[in-house]
Amino acid sequence: MPDSDAQLATLPELDTPHERDTKSALKRGWRRKCPNCGSGPLLKGYLKVRDECPACDEPLYHHRADDGPAYLTILIVGHLMIPALHIAFVHYRPEPLTLFTIFALGSTLLSLYLLPRLKGAIIGFQWARRMHGFGGGD
Repeated sequence: MPDSDAQLATLPELDTPHERDTKSALKRGWRRKCPNCGSGPLLKGYLKVRDECPACDEPLYHHRADDGPAYLTILIVGHLMIPALHIAFVHYRPEPLTLFTIFALGSTLLSLYLLPRLKGAIIGFQWARRMHGFGGGD
């Protein structure tokens, strides 16, 4: 039986397309731009992803963001607002209605800000890693 390292050395290299930069794809997605070109809009409306980029015609319908952006939004908002709520309550002791109003409004606004940006970042990550049909092989 031949040596497995020798067999691997003689095999032709797999056809691997150029690497996609994950960091720039995440940044472009965060800005809600196409992860390929960075200039075309990724979303139409608030959360609806375009089928393809109007600038570079990159197909975007493959994405599978699903519940990931909502999960990350809840995680981030919770980790920011709960300690802030505790600190405000312990140190300043505002009226309960004031405390509720400030933190309910803050949580809502922060969630509305983060949700489309995190969706874009997840789609950018999927594009960079060639996940769910972004590899061009399907």
